[in-house]
Amino acid sequence: MSEMRASSVTTSGTPQPTSVTGGSDREFNVKERSQLQQALRRFRRHRLAVASLVLLIFIVLLAFVGPLVWKYQYTDITPDNSQPPSLAHPFGTDSLGHDGFAQVLRGLQQSIKVALCIALVATTLGVVWGGISGYYRGLADSVLMRLADLILTIPAIALAAALGSTSGGAWWMIALILGGLSAPLVARAVRGVVLSLREQEFIEAARALGASDSRIILRHLVPNALAVVIVYATLLVAAGILAETALSYVGFGVQAPDTSLGLLITAAQSAVQTRPWLFYFPGLFIILIALTVNFIGDGLRDALDPRQTRQRR
Repeated sequence: MSEMRASSVTTSGTPQPTSVTGGSDREFNVKERSQLQQALRRFRRHRLAVASLVLLIFIVLLAFVGPLVWKYQYTDITPDNSQPPSLAHPFGTDSLGHDGFAQVLRGLQQSIKVALCIALVATTLGVVWGGISGYYRGLADSVLMRLADLILTIPAIALAAALGSTSGGAWWMIALILGGLSAPLVARAVRGVVLSLREQEFIEAARALGASDSRIILRHLVPNALAVVIVYATLLVAAGILAETALSYVGFGVQAPDTSLGLLITAAQSAVQTRPWLFYFPGLFIILIALTVNFIGDGLRDALDPRQTRQRR
């Protein structure tokens, strides 16, 4: 049999390369991507989520770095009372002369701390709670899930208002209460993932190799539930901002002389017609944080779940 040629001639006489069935092996230099790299690549394709992440980072930096470089503190009283927005006071001043920009920065800082703490407490408790419930099943699952159902019937805002008022409106107490009451939502989601994974081959192999239950839960089951946990954490940040705003609005959140975005809106609602800048600037930041966090959560859900087939946005 004659040797195969590396090229053939088309009807127009132009040589064209053909595949060689026998010969040297081809070498591909494409690097294998890890799951994290693939998730980051999918997330970058979600343009709205990326833009929201950049905006949220800017807001967080503004909240925590801004007070260090701004010329006024939120407690300073200036002679320029009830002034509209200007170069000296970008967000105007209130009737006492407090700089509106400094007040919003402080309120933004406190609201972000509450929201992040709520997400941290809820996800930490929820992961442990749901992992134990889904892995052991039986009586442990029944008791833990009925406890979750019971907690979910408690009006979180009302309980946080009652207990938060006894602590003088300390932000950490409000965050702990709201985070604990939100943990069952994460626990139920994690339990569903664990139930679907506990009978998989890699879990059986870990058991056969003598891995303890705690190692299986923490090293094998929980990492596979991280996609659900991360998405829930982002949504809890947005919910935490709105919950803190609601509590401060009704007078049970952060208390004066400290401030928060909800407290600023409460103080400005009587002056919305005469000094609207006191009301709309805090409200704008609440809307921005809630929207950006929700868009980031949407992008993370698409990136961490390869079965998603959404188009690029």
